[in-house]
Amino acid sequence: MKIYDIPGFPNPFRIRVVLAEKNLGDQIEFIKIDLPAAEHKQPAFLAINPTGTVPVLELDDGLQISECTAITEYLDNLDGMPVLTGKSPREKAVIHMMQKRAEILIDSVGDYFHHATPGLGSALQAYKSPEWVGREEWGERQRDRAVSSMRYFNEVLKSQPYIAGKTFSMADITVLGGLMFAGFAQIAIPEECTVLVGWAAHMQDRPSVKQPV
Repeated sequence: MKIYDIPGFPNPFRIRVVLAEKNLGDQIEFIKIDLPAAEHKQPAFLAINPTGTVPVLELDDGLQISECTAITEYLDNLDGMPVLTGKSPREKAVIHMMQKRAEILIDSVGDYFHHATPGLGSALQAYKSPEWVGREEWGERQRDRAVSSMRYFNEVLKSQPYIAGKTFSMADITVLGGLMFAGFAQIAIPEECTVLVGWAAHMQDRPSVKQPV
């Protein structure tokens, strides 16, 4: 299998943690995509993924799968023993619900970063949404939305050890990716969110997070 991504970026990080959790690193060939140079917006890559985003998983038969949730579902269920996406219908439902809420955090940080800051630099300016009055203000609102998500997860974690309940799941990986992105974008976790801060510190000690594939 192949994965098109770039090390150190939030969504590639999510899948690399999944690979580490499932001990699949030795089955993957990584193909680096230069995001700052806008390689993911060029025709060659758009032929692989029309949405122009990474990561993309390419199977041995040539099928290409994009979107982190879809890739995680595939990798987690390859061996018939899912540990990140749920075993029972109840577990699956709760994990997918919390996964969607976690994506609000990471997507809001992304919207702030790309619309209210210089983002990744000049090479990507042509691929941003057209300039409009209030775009930066809209980006700042997305920052506020990300902070609200942090406060939400702080409350969630007051009553359970992980984002979707009693076990580590893809929702935890997504929140971690969102917090990592927030740190890069200089969006601080609110001071009162001590539970979220403690949870994130604890998660950093998890082997798959400390040393993803």
